[in-house]
Amino acid sequence: MARKIIKRFLPDPDWVKEQKSLKLLDKWLHDPNLWHLNRHSVAAATFIGLFVAFIPLPTQMIIAALLAIMVRANLAISVVLVWISNPFTMGPMFYLAYKLGSVVIGTEATDLGSFELSWEWLQNGLQNNWQPFLLGCLLCGLFTGLLASTLVRLAWRQHAISRWKKRQRKREAQQ
Repeated sequence: MARKIIKRFLPDPDWVKEQKSLKLLDKWLHDPNLWHLNRHSVAAATFIGLFVAFIPLPTQMIIAALLAIMVRANLAISVVLVWISNPFTMGPMFYLAYKLGSVVIGTEATDLGSFELSWEWLQNGLQNNWQPFLLGCLLCGLFTGLLASTLVRLAWRQHAISRWKKRQRKREAQQ
């Protein structure tokens, strides 16, 4: 059941393999493990996608894809989950990460000033705040990735147990 639901939302592996922009990854994209939907590959992809979503770089999808290829996790899920950090959610996510990093380091979170996306703000606004920001991003990524991958494993296991019990009851009723 879970596999059927997930497969509805994932792109067809053959379609992905045919994309000209992905020809550099051609030999790796043919690894069938990158497209399997099992508890381990989906949980690993969930961790990768959510961890990378907290990396404050514009290359998150590439990082997630390379990590999924290295770990042999589900490629599509890891790349799709990166989009949790999108232009609407990035601000709150990274502000939470900055606040968490400030608490862990023991420094007082300073006012980042009026935010305006410019090179000058990036140079001056994050100059004294990059350490708690990056630490917070690391901790938030680890926490959300571990939590979500654990929940995926537990939900998948619970679903498999319930299906097994249902089959067992059906066999007992037939006897």
